[in-house]
Amino acid sequence: MIIVVFGLPGSGKSFFAARLAEALVANYVNSDVLRRKMFLERTYSQAEKTAVYDALLISMKEAIRKKENLVLDATFHKHETRNMFIEKAQETVFFIEVWAAEAIIKDRLLMSRPFSEADIKVYQLIKKEWEPLGLPHLVLESTNENIDEMLQKAEEYLNYDARTN
Repeated sequence: MIIVVFGLPGSGKSFFAARLAEALVANYVNSDVLRRKMFLERTYSQAEKTAVYDALLISMKEAIRKKENLVLDATFHKHETRNMFIEKAQETVFFIEVWAAEAIIKDRLLMSRPFSEADIKVYQLIKKEWEPLGLPHLVLESTNENIDEMLQKAEEYLNYDARTN
């Protein structure tokens, strides 16, 4: 099973995606962690973004080949990028969009986060470029207290119960 968790910077997608991967006993690939491994100095240029998404694609293809569950975590804010993953997967890709109220996002972006370098300017840029996903998908609101509820809704959406596997 391939699951793409996407959303704006500060939405809570990485916090959620890591816990979802744990609940599903799935591999987890975070674009921010990947970018740090790939680039000593990060510029967030188009070429760098392409390289990161290409590496995410390789991870997806490998998981499919090995028949492993995989949670991919990145903004995935453009149709072109999401479509590339759908086409290359040649199987169902489950999309889960995570969003949060802007006040919560602004507070989160002021805090130090382990891997993300996104700040309010990056958030505003990606928000401006955002292309909504037109396919059926799960949309979850992230607050600072609802991770268990989010995980339960995701498991229901994926028709998966980690306790029975």
